[in-house]
Amino acid sequence: MQRGLTTDLDPTRDILVTEGGGRARLVWYLDFTSMHTRRIRDVLQRSADRFGPTNVSMAVRFLPTGPESAGAEIAARGAIAAAKQGAFWDIHRALFSRPPRYTEALVRSIAEVLDLDLDQLNQDMWSEETDQRLTEDRLAAHGAGVRDTPALFIDGRLYDGAWDETSLIEEVQKPIGVQIRIASLDFFHWAASAGFVLILATVLALLVVNVGWHEGYEHLRNLAVALSFGESTFSLPLETWVNDGLMALFFLLVGIEIKREIVNGELSDPASAALPIIAALGGMVAPALIYAGINWGSPTVHGWGVPMATDIAFTLGILALLGDRVPTSLKVFVSALAIADDLGAIVVIALFYGEGFDLHAFLVALAIFTLMMGLNRGRIYSRVPYLLLGVALWFFIHESGLHATLAGVLTAAAIPSRRSANIRGVAAQAAAIFDEEMRDPDTPMQHGNLNRLQAAVERLREPGFHLQNALENWSNFLILPLFAFFNTGIAILGAQFSPLHPEALGVIAGLVIGKPLGIFLFVFVAVKLRLARLSSEISWTQLLGAGCLAGVGFTMSIFIGAASFGGVQLASVKLAILIASSMSALIGSIVLIAAARPAAASG
Repeated sequence: MQRGLTTDLDPTRDILVTEGGGRARLVWYLDFTSMHTRRIRDVLQRSADRFGPTNVSMAVRFLPTGPESAGAEIAARGAIAAAKQGAFWDIHRALFSRPPRYTEALVRSIAEVLDLDLDQLNQDMWSEETDQRLTEDRLAAHGAGVRDTPALFIDGRLYDGAWDETSLIEEVQKPIGVQIRIASLDFFHWAASAGFVLILATVLALLVVNVGWHEGYEHLRNLAVALSFGESTFSLPLETWVNDGLMALFFLLVGIEIKREIVNGELSDPASAALPIIAALGGMVAPALIYAGINWGSPTVHGWGVPMATDIAFTLGILALLGDRVPTSLKVFVSALAIADDLGAIVVIALFYGEGFDLHAFLVALAIFTLMMGLNRGRIYSRVPYLLLGVALWFFIHESGLHATLAGVLTAAAIPSRRSANIRGVAAQAAAIFDEEMRDPDTPMQHGNLNRLQAAVERLREPGFHLQNALENWSNFLILPLFAFFNTGIAILGAQFSPLHPEALGVIAGLVIGKPLGIFLFVFVAVKLRLARLSSEISWTQLLGAGCLAGVGFTMSIFIGAASFGGVQLASVKLAILIASSMSALIGSIVLIAAARPAAASG
């Protein structure tokens, strides 16, 4: 969730701009030398006047961090001392009316004009109480993630909206739309939110099927949904639209993430990428071999790909919930491992889990992908043509017999990458645009300038980032939950499930044993042979715990299972995946918590 103030407004110690007792609590951090603070202070003051004392209590705190931080601290000390004599707003206005180069002599001269007690002012400026106040202000701001001014907290939350009166008033009054937005942001920022929604969707599917609505559930899954083009009709069951259609968007995002990591991330440097790639390879090979060994000689052996995959959302969500018990380097390692694991799973799906093969449709798909790569080579950065062609690519890959979700990964590969723009240049361009608009600040921004500003800001990141940013929440909170709902409705009551059935035992053993075993052994050998280096922050016990967490297969495992099995065997495999993923999550968490205790004791 979004971090807030650890010490909210306190009328007994804060400098109050308005009288206490208001329904909303505002804490304004300022730096007298900050040019941005100087520009927005009138907006904030007018907003506070419009709120009224019964609606808002507003306090001022200090965070002298600007280029003239020494002078900013002197000004802050002078304001604190003047507040003790009831003259905060007087010295506040006087300080902001001067150029931002403050000295103790300047503060004293202002105080003299204001007819303040100079001896008392000097004593209060350099008192231990003032030292403590500035330290407390700084620590509270830093604890909430604020390093610079202006910064405003409303009811303990950092305000990240526009600095205009209408937006500020809405944030304080909190109409229903603002309340929904705040609650949504809190939930989306919670690291485990995506995994939590997946669990809810899974539990809902299990309840629906096992409390007497199984027939309706199956009818919904098999409901035909058709698209018509003239006399042609393309019809698929609703479950297939979710598994092959919506999940293609999920794989598009996975492909974007993999490409970013390869181009400019954890997988871009061979030395840094070696260990997670080796670990991912071990985490795929060992589960597949264990599954194949248990199912050897049986038709179920073709499901060897089911226990290979790691669910990124669940694994990283559990690591986030464990908090400081897990070193940052281990989280980075597991993130890179999961991304490399996804790449391996995509290759396995594309090569081994298609249905038949149609050469004509494949050649058309190849031509479309060639056109997309031509756009890439031509540096066409607009995302629209790639998405339109991606829909056509999806159709022909589906018709070719390959798994249709491959279209998402190929579309991600075709979207061009480029170095992010120099932030100094973009900042200068934005400043020039705003300077032009400030010549007539009472009129709306010109359409041309608004387009230039939007283009400049968008240029700060590559095209794939903006697409991922637009689709990520849709994927996490709609597509994946729908996939979980339509694929985990297993009739447990009265089912003939046995964990000793070869396909179920292979999945459970592969995820619970094979994943940590393969990851640990491959990393151990690589480190001993000096093919890669394990971070000094990561112990072998923590590595084992991370390997256990990688056994949370869920989404990807169910996806491969649905492509491998049908009927009773599919239900058995899905239930085995749920059991194995739960066991892996529990064992991995226990190992990581236990590994953190000795480190905490020694520290």
